[in-house]
Amino acid sequence: MIRLCGYFVIVTSAKMTAEEAIDLYYSRDASEKLFRGDKSYLGNKSLRVYGNESADAKIFVEFVALIVRNRIYTRLKEELEKIDEKPNYMTVPAALKELEKIEMIQGLDRIYRLDHAVTKTQKTILKAFGMDASYVKSRAERIGERLKIADEISG
Repeated sequence: MIRLCGYFVIVTSAKMTAEEAIDLYYSRDASEKLFRGDKSYLGNKSLRVYGNESADAKIFVEFVALIVRNRIYTRLKEELEKIDEKPNYMTVPAALKELEKIEMIQGLDRIYRLDHAVTKTQKTILKAFGMDASYVKSRAERIGERLKIADEISG
């Protein structure tokens, strides 16, 4: 029976513990499954593009998107391990949906500002990426300044 049990080896050039290596493997495994699923779930058995260059570009963009998704997943998972509660907004889709709510509007004075203050939920998600509400506010102010300049130039 023992001979039927499997062993596997993860080879890496980075120094990490066995637990870190397994976590990394599982997160990459999820990305590979998503990439593979793209072919079946999204109908990409045929890419619906004209030419090899377009197909290569589409696959490359999907691959980069999966790398970004994997990084988001890893950061959220690491942050989730630090907090006592297990909120349902710490998944990739839920976190992205929550962060999409952070938006800027142009006021009557033609100055762009954050539409609302950053919520507690958004602060928790941002913390996973080393950001906080003051960072978001300062970035919004910088973007607002650039938009004002662009608006003045276009006149």
